[in-house]
Amino acid sequence: MPLNKIILVVSLLALHISVLAQQNFLQKQKAFPRVEQAFKLKDDSLRTQFKRANLSFPPEQIYLRSFKYDSELEVWVKPFLSDSFKLFKTYKVCALSGSLGPKRIEGDFQVPEGFYYINEFNPKSMYHLSLGINYPNASDLLLSDSLNPGNEIYVHGGCITVGCIPIKDQQIEELYLLAAYAKENGQDFIPVHIFPVRYNVKKSFEYLALQSKGNEAYQLFAVTIQDVFDYFNHYKKLPFIAIDEKGNYSVIQ
Repeated sequence: MPLNKIILVVSLLALHISVLAQQNFLQKQKAFPRVEQAFKLKDDSLRTQFKRANLSFPPEQIYLRSFKYDSELEVWVKPFLSDSFKLFKTYKVCALSGSLGPKRIEGDFQVPEGFYYINEFNPKSMYHLSLGINYPNASDLLLSDSLNPGNEIYVHGGCITVGCIPIKDQQIEELYLLAAYAKENGQDFIPVHIFPVRYNVKKSFEYLALQSKGNEAYQLFAVTIQDVFDYFNHYKKLPFIAIDEKGNYSVIQ
């Protein structure tokens, strides 16, 4: 068999295995009682909501964007064959611990700030359902306490928190299903960006300026991650984000 045909066969086989693996993931998730119940209660509703918003279901990709001071979690979706995201829904974050500023040590009660992705689906969470966030990321490992930076940060149900992003149980059911569908469609890394404030809201920006006054390190950090906020707001696309040897973020144009 010619080499080019062998490569094609191998590529198709790899794609088939990948699709089966994703399907197995979704089926395994449905084997858990809370997830199974969430599908029964929310799947039809989500389909209806997407239809009303003129969005294809299920989404090919999703993107989560959270704002600490504004207590909001946005769910953006990328429809099939689209190159830009569209806002599907904004959930109210129903509890907050800590203050503005990134998480830097275990037990500081801070919600992280920065750029993450979902790295865990927990169908048996103490907080109904939960989606794990990959804190500490490469930047946090350089800038946080080297021995105890903290971990186990989630988007979860139940309106209590010591550093996570909680939304109501009915809302986490919707979000959990959307994330599961996105993973089934091949999105292995679902981005979760956490900002201190909505930079384009005057009251929020003024609060950030007040809280960061005299803290040059945090001022620089807040301005740097604003670049990602501004890029996405303008293009409705995710930029490439680099982390330098000091742990600083930057947008690659």
